[in-house]
Amino acid sequence: MALPSARAQVYGQTEINWDKLDKTKFYVVGAGLFTGVTVALYPVSVIKTRMQVASKDAAERNAFSVIRGILRTDGVPGLYRGFGTVITGAIPARIIFLTALETTKVAALKMVEPFKLSEPTEAAIANGLGGMMASLFSQAVFVPIDVISQKLMVQGYSGHAKYSGGLDVARKVIKSEGVWGLYRGFGLSVMTYSPSSAVWWASYGSSQRFIWSLLRHGNDPKEAAPSQSKIMLVQATGGIIAGATASCITTPLDTIKTRLQVMGHEKRKTARQVVKGLIADEGWKGLYKGLGPRFFSMSAWGTSMILTYEYLSTTVLSLSQLFWSVLIS
Repeated sequence: MALPSARAQVYGQTEINWDKLDKTKFYVVGAGLFTGVTVALYPVSVIKTRMQVASKDAAERNAFSVIRGILRTDGVPGLYRGFGTVITGAIPARIIFLTALETTKVAALKMVEPFKLSEPTEAAIANGLGGMMASLFSQAVFVPIDVISQKLMVQGYSGHAKYSGGLDVARKVIKSEGVWGLYRGFGLSVMTYSPSSAVWWASYGSSQRFIWSLLRHGNDPKEAAPSQSKIMLVQATGGIIAGATASCITTPLDTIKTRLQVMGHEKRKTARQVVKGLIADEGWKGLYKGLGPRFFSMSAWGTSMILTYEYLSTTVLSLSQLFWSVLIS
């Protein structure tokens, strides 16, 4: 059934037509905003990573104890280990992600249109496919960054090797394992981030529409458009719902991936061995190490980008187009 024009107008304020998007401003403003949010949320990734690689007997059993331990030994700079590597590779990875996301969403919407599905269902499919394809394309750049930054995040912690910087990590990994060592865990990264991105975007797109339906917006063609503050609130709520859904579903894969990527060459294990070791030591809950920080990070990324971009926005660029789950680390 076709959407009433008023409802289409409501959704039109939270979605953007890729063909009408100012690409230059989209990429330039988007890169700047992502950098700012990365600075703010990067410590959460460090905390999550340390929690995921901690041994069963580690004294730091929760996020707060991890923070205290880092500040005690390294000070505030310890919360930003590996940041230089991440910020250097983030811009090309995000450009690839955003381009694939938007173009895939447009194509997916056209593909499902003949099936006459409900608007929330169409949004979930289009957003989910867009997020999945975007993650697949960006992994070629993101995985080496992930491997290097995570080794820096945990260096000297719980027996892990120490490095003098990102280039030192890359040199030692290539020397011991070849270039493919920088792609350790690539398969699991694809299995983690692609479903995670798909779930995040599908949940985000469908939850927005569900919330609007609960608020009964879009049923009356003569209804006034919702205020910008209400749009922001709905989008922020959608981001939190998406973060909760995606983190609960994909955290076990992320934990396994992280452990594979940070272990030294001499300690190399298979994903199956990592899973068996985690379950033997800590039970199934071991697979959900770092769930709290990961949920916070995934939700905060979306919500922060909404608020930041709305504050700076002077064009009709969609707020939701500047999210990426990812995010998703």
